[in-house]
Amino acid sequence: MHRRCAILVTTAAFGLAAAIAGARAGEANKYPDWEGQWERNNVGGGQFDPTKPPGRPQQPPLTAEYQAKWEANLKEQAAGNQNYNSQVHCLPGGLPRIMMGLEPFELIVSPTITHVAFTVSTEFRRIYTDGRDWPKNIEPSFSGYSIGKWIDENGDGRYNLLEVETRGFSGPRQFDSSGMPLADDNRSVIKERIYLDKSNPDVLHDEITTMDHALTRPWTVMRGYARTRNPVWLDNNCFESNQYVFIEGRTYLVSVDGYLMPLGKGEPPPDLRNFNQAKP
Repeated sequence: MHRRCAILVTTAAFGLAAAIAGARAGEANKYPDWEGQWERNNVGGGQFDPTKPPGRPQQPPLTAEYQAKWEANLKEQAAGNQNYNSQVHCLPGGLPRIMMGLEPFELIVSPTITHVAFTVSTEFRRIYTDGRDWPKNIEPSFSGYSIGKWIDENGDGRYNLLEVETRGFSGPRQFDSSGMPLADDNRSVIKERIYLDKSNPDVLHDEITTMDHALTRPWTVMRGYARTRNPVWLDNNCFESNQYVFIEGRTYLVSVDGYLMPLGKGEPPPDLRNFNQAKP
């Protein structure tokens, strides 16, 4: 009798485990296949809007105040300097800049959270999809705090679109390497629509809409990424490979032979007054 009860209990346990495993497998099948390595596709270069040439042709809807700041950054860039560029100082690019996909990233999807892991300076995003509300207090960060919602547009029982809203930023941040600025108050609200291309599952789209006090209106751009399956992942540590040196707002470069060299034409050497003091 006891043996029979034990068999029944064991059978029931196996049945429950199988049911749980089956439910988990069914839940996993609801989500799209985003595995692999994603990187900017061949459309555009290092500019934020890949459909327009870099620099002023980008025509961002900046306010007069931030247009003036951008003009100053463009002038500095033309002179060979990069002091305005926070990412050259090894600060995180943050959102939305990091989603340009200039360096490879990985999407790790689960029912409650989608992780976005970047190779450059190990930047990281978490997109919460567990139905949570916005916290009363958000600890500011370069990538912000993201809440997402999965959508089944086709009604076929499988999600094909992730809508994301991100708030709670720190800075400084720019849209791209030209120094196109976001507002100093870091009160951006950024919305995204992320989905696979309908005709090519190895292409991912991210429609990015930025609302920011540096802009006169919301600005929407479309970024695209190509997938590499079974990739080899390499580290890209900014502090290890950064050869820029900033002295008194000027940009210098450490050459391959270890000497300091200018980037801009006619750039003066740094002030060496502290090296020319008379010996005691």
